[in-house]
Amino acid sequence: MKTKITEMFGIEHPVIQGGMHYVGFAEMAAAVSNAGGLGIITGLTQKTPEDLAKEIEKCKGMTDKPFGVNLTFLPGFAAPDYPGYIKAIIDGGVKIVETAGRSPEAYLPALKEAGIKVIHKCTSVRHSLKAERIGCDAVSVDGFECGGHPGEDDIPNMILLPRAAEELKIPFVASGGMGNAQQLVAALALGADGINMGTRFIATKEAPVHQNVKQALIDATELDTRLVMRPLRNTERVLTNPAVEKMLAVEKEKGDATTIEDVAEFVGGVYPQIMQEGTMEAGAWSCGMVAGLIHDIPTCEELVGGMVKEAEEIIKGRMQQFAS
Repeated sequence: MKTKITEMFGIEHPVIQGGMHYVGFAEMAAAVSNAGGLGIITGLTQKTPEDLAKEIEKCKGMTDKPFGVNLTFLPGFAAPDYPGYIKAIIDGGVKIVETAGRSPEAYLPALKEAGIKVIHKCTSVRHSLKAERIGCDAVSVDGFECGGHPGEDDIPNMILLPRAAEELKIPFVASGGMGNAQQLVAALALGADGINMGTRFIATKEAPVHQNVKQALIDATELDTRLVMRPLRNTERVLTNPAVEKMLAVEKEKGDATTIEDVAEFVGGVYPQIMQEGTMEAGAWSCGMVAGLIHDIPTCEELVGGMVKEAEEIIKGRMQQFAS
């Protein structure tokens, strides 16, 4: 299946594994890339640029296919050493970077000079247009269904994707709620040139997370996510658990007066406990509504290859009958 995205990134299938905190290690990225998609190492999961450089080298030893690095630009006063992380990416020979969070504009010159393709994750058409304007090569358009931060507009992909197709000149992929062949076909029909999956890749055999996390996704339905940090205008979609419900109770009680300090215990530093130790009630962790479509734990090869094969069958079979 060839699209503008497969051609741009030199990959076989138009399927990207998005950056995920304490999931996007070399093992995850290499498995997706070896399956014909685009694997992504999560840059800020690595505590220092030196750690990221080692992770990149590790991934290069596990795949000879293209892979990328996610770099999320976070708000706050104590910013990570972004120039150091970018140097590690450039020195490591990585040619694809997925940016997210705040605008990557300040860092684009260094990335572009190194011949790196940049795909920026956006939750709105206006942000997508800015990404195009500042020189990003592609956009990952993230609908309200997504795990993690869906923005504050609450626009689902059935509206957001065709709106992006109306406005953008650069290629884009559909992100948020993506997890099966039917959605891949739908994304292509709505104007995207591929899909970006996060949550779905956590429930794979190669995902370097605790089995409890994978089982939680199997057990969940589409009704089991919650939106936290709405009063802070830093909305995050997470899988519900007792800690999340307590967090929501705090936010309901304090309303618009909620501060990050009020909820810090539920979100600060919980990912290692959840993803690596399997302590599922340690706090809030990003999870998309696509959990309702996750019923098994395949290998990345089975997931990506099977999804693309089924998508092609849908296009040639079910879709073709309507054309006649």
